[in-house]
Amino acid sequence: MVCPYSIAVPGGVQAHVLGLATGLRGLGHQVEVLAPAAAASTLPEFVTSAGRAVGVPYNGSIAPLAFGPVALHRTRRWLNDHDFDLLHLHEPASPSLSLIALALADRPVVATFHFASGRSWALNAAHGLLQPTMEKITARIAVSPLARRVQVEYLGGDAVEIPNGVDVSHFARAQPLPGYPRIGGTIGFVGRFGETRKGMPVLLAALRTVAQTRPHLNLLVVGRGDAAALLRAAGSALASRIQVLPALGDEGKAAVLASVDMLCVPAIGGESFGIVLSEAMAAGAPVVASDLDAFRRVLDGGQAGVLVPAGSPAALATALDDLLDDPGRRATLAAAGRRRAAMWDWPVVARRVLQVYETAVAADPRRLAFGPGAGLSRYRPG
Repeated sequence: MVCPYSIAVPGGVQAHVLGLATGLRGLGHQVEVLAPAAAASTLPEFVTSAGRAVGVPYNGSIAPLAFGPVALHRTRRWLNDHDFDLLHLHEPASPSLSLIALALADRPVVATFHFASGRSWALNAAHGLLQPTMEKITARIAVSPLARRVQVEYLGGDAVEIPNGVDVSHFARAQPLPGYPRIGGTIGFVGRFGETRKGMPVLLAALRTVAQTRPHLNLLVVGRGDAAALLRAAGSALASRIQVLPALGDEGKAAVLASVDMLCVPAIGGESFGIVLSEAMAAGAPVVASDLDAFRRVLDGGQAGVLVPAGSPAALATALDDLLDDPGRRATLAAAGRRRAAMWDWPVVARRVLQVYETAVAADPRRLAFGPGAGLSRYRPG
């Protein structure tokens, strides 16, 4: 499996790669991962570093990618050192390791597309250059309908929809942080709060209204960004109510989600799935999120969470206020969220991905190299 983004930096694709690899290994399969990572990074034993990443503007964010001669050399060496039945590449169109591995591939290839945007000038411009390489892909997966539409429109071919997974039991058993829950209510925000598309300005504007009648309400923020700039943007009326924690691993994130009265996800666009929503649901935290296509599907059209118009502080303030006043509804949403999160448990998702793997191996003309009855059988448990 190849991840194009630095595995040492928190992100949805990175979490997906590690979660899927762990899920597949738990089912008895042999999985190795190649990803960018700084030399000092502590990595799982199944992850090989392809060298440090460089921040590149991509999809409204700064993506930590690896490319150039060093990345090419390390990818080639990793492929030569292993006798893989199959390669699983994530975001193969991004200018990083997955595209390099695809160009070098000489075996069946499964590609997962995470990117979701209504329009991509970069992909449109690169279509002609990428197409010959993309034709080496044997089977495709998209994590959401929007991600599927983007890759069909810009890269050609269709994809099976298999969503991001979540370690349900890990989040379900999480314990709150010391001092939580707090009297007066706590709203949580998890993500890159310094990126405009994640919606922090919308949330701050909404909280200025909500806080007027709730003197003890506070906001717990976890993620990457300039904390000092966030507190300045909040202003004196809100700054004292905001606690900012750095980006945390799964253990810390689970504790945060168990500490809040609700998670707010006010993103304004560019979301393909919204993994933090499913994590919050597994932890039993009610979710209030922007009414984006990806979030609407995760929240079952509003049955498992509250949806509000994206970019509307007034609508968000009303939704937060109403939910803070209604513990019964919070409990109902938490229960619905837990039930829905079960469909994204990693063992469930991993088994669906395995079906794609077996189809890819069977469909690839090089399958005869594996001998009679070729497939993934040599890596089956037992």
